[in-house]
Amino acid sequence: MPRARSNRWSWLGAVLPPVFVFVVLTLAAEVWLRVRDVKPFIVPTPSRVFSAVREAPGDLLASTCKTAAAALIGFGASALAGVAVAIGLSSTRLIRNAFYPYTVFFQTVPVVAIAPMLVIWFEAGLQSVAICAFIVSVFPVIANTLAGLLSTDPALRDLFKLYGAGPLSRLWKLRLPWALPNIITGLRIAAGLSVIGAIVGEFVATELSGNAGLGVVIATSARYGRTDRVFAAILAASLLGLLMLCAVNLVGYLSLRRWHASEQ
Repeated sequence: MPRARSNRWSWLGAVLPPVFVFVVLTLAAEVWLRVRDVKPFIVPTPSRVFSAVREAPGDLLASTCKTAAAALIGFGASALAGVAVAIGLSSTRLIRNAFYPYTVFFQTVPVVAIAPMLVIWFEAGLQSVAICAFIVSVFPVIANTLAGLLSTDPALRDLFKLYGAGPLSRLWKLRLPWALPNIITGLRIAAGLSVIGAIVGEFVATELSGNAGLGVVIATSARYGRTDRVFAAILAASLLGLLMLCAVNLVGYLSLRRWHASEQ
C-alpha cells in the first residue's frame, strides 16, 4: 500500500505541473488578447480555438487519425531502418567514413522541396506522406544509435572476446543493450519529428489526393482566414506528438528501469 501511494503521488507530480502551467498560460492568453483587442483573424483567443474544436470534432479527429497513421508508419520505418543502418555503420571505420556523410546529407535535404517529387514517384496519399515522415525522423535514430554502439565499454568488449563470443553474440548481448539508452533518446526525437514530417508532406501530397490530414486542415484554414481552425489543428498535432513521445517514454521506462540510472 505505501508503495502504491508513492507511485500515485509520483504520477500526479509528473502530470499536474504541466497541466497547471497550460491552464495558467491559456487563461493569461485569453485575458491578454481580449484586453489588447487583437483581431481573431490574426491571433484567435483560446476560447475561439476550443469553439473551433467543438464545431466539428469528428472532422478534426478524422484528420488527426490520418496524420497519425502516416506519422506512425514513418516513425516505425525510421526506428527499424535507423537502428539497422547504425549497426552497419558501426561495424568498421571504413564503412562509417564512406557512408555516414551521406546520412547527414540525407537529413539536410529540405522535405518541403522533395515532397512534390514524392507525389510524382509514389502518388499522392498515405505512402508519400509516410515517406516524408520517415525522411525527417530517421537521422536522429541513426546518430544516437551509432553513438551508443561506439561508446561500448572497451573492457567489456575485450571480456566478451576473451570468452569467445562471436560478433552476433557481442552485438545482441553487449552492444545493443549498452546503446539502448541512446536508442530511446533517438526515438524520442524521432517521435516528434515524424509528426512534423507527416504534416509537411500533407501540405503537398494529401491535398492533391483529397485525403485531408492535419496538414491540409492547416493549409486550407489559413487560406480562408480561419486561424481558429489553424490553431485547433496545431493543438491536435501537438497532442499527437505528445502521445507518441509518451509511448516511447513508456517503452524506455519498461526496458531500462531495472538497470539504468536514467529510469530509476
